[in-house]
Amino acid sequence: MLTARALRGFADGFVSVYLARYLATLGYSKVQVGAVVTATLVGSAVLTLVIGLAGGRYPLRTLLLGASVLMLATSVGFVSFTQLWLVLVVAVVGTMNPSAGDVSVFLPTEQAYLADHSAVSERPPLYAIYNVVGSLAGALGALASAAPEPVGHTVGWSASTSLRAGFGIYALVAVAVFVLYRRLPLEPRPARHERVDRRVLGDSRRIVFELSALFSLDSAGSGLVVQALLVLWLHERYDLSRGATAGVFFAAGLLGGASQLLAGPLAARIGLVRTMAFTHLPANVLLALAAFAPNAPVAVGLLLVRALFSQMDVPARQSFVMAVVTPEQRAAAASVTNVPRSLASAATPLAAGALLSVSTFGWPLLIAGATKGLYDVILLVLYRDVAEESGASRTRSRGVN
Repeated sequence: MLTARALRGFADGFVSVYLARYLATLGYSKVQVGAVVTATLVGSAVLTLVIGLAGGRYPLRTLLLGASVLMLATSVGFVSFTQLWLVLVVAVVGTMNPSAGDVSVFLPTEQAYLADHSAVSERPPLYAIYNVVGSLAGALGALASAAPEPVGHTVGWSASTSLRAGFGIYALVAVAVFVLYRRLPLEPRPARHERVDRRVLGDSRRIVFELSALFSLDSAGSGLVVQALLVLWLHERYDLSRGATAGVFFAAGLLGGASQLLAGPLAARIGLVRTMAFTHLPANVLLALAAFAPNAPVAVGLLLVRALFSQMDVPARQSFVMAVVTPEQRAAAASVTNVPRSLASAATPLAAGALLSVSTFGWPLLIAGATKGLYDVILLVLYRDVAEESGASRTRSRGVN
């Protein structure tokens, strides 16, 4: 599963850079390129929800194999069609993910499968490795996206042919993950006498919707400080060069990824919810303080220290969602909590850009820190005493039944 995640991360990183360049080479306008990218994001979100909600009705291994076939068909579609309406159809129904994050049809199913095949205490470190492997592979994929054109030029291909051939990498990854998923063991079936609630979310609906709303609040704050906007703020506020900002965010990415590996040992000591809140809240305080930094070194220092804490909540959050629902509801819970997060983070960068256009003060950082800090406080107040072992113990502790 981790190998498949790495391959998918490489493919997503590859197409996140590659897709727009390919479409521009075909003669698409900027508006048309934007429409295709939007279609892929909307399609990915819808498919993630659909597949996640079906996770309790079909074997997870079967869903992963089907998603691999769809990934291969997506590659064939982008290579075969050039008319805008056909490309838009492929973008909506396919698996292409032109973003840095993993919002894809594979996500809820993989997370649920990992939870089904690991003990509660193993999940935070397992999800940390899962996330870090995907991020590192995505970075390598983005780097590799520059290769098809010079390779094609060497063998005498045209620019469009070289770029079209690059989708062969996406297709090869689809075949490779299909083979890997075929080797996964089938999930154990419940005994005949066991009564399994296969309703979508079932009695867990309340807590999943609550968590989804809270996670969306956090992501809306994150959208105010996406990397591109932080780069812009550092340049406008402190005249930091492109080279310097690139180095800063490369270091921040390494720190954030490495810090996730600490989530497992910490969660084992203080619990999942406290790991989420007690690491995330200091990160958000540092983010808000960076808005008041008197100079570039102080601002960069605060952002880098923040990076040490800002991602430690991710594997704990994923583990918590898997722990508070029953196994049959895990894929649906992963979908319902992940997709709104992504949509919420896409809704606020425009507001941040508007704030930066009227003032170089770090209003987006201050508002984001306050918003995300509020999320931490609410999370801790609502869920600090919720059982983290199973969906059944959770529902008893919250009185849902």
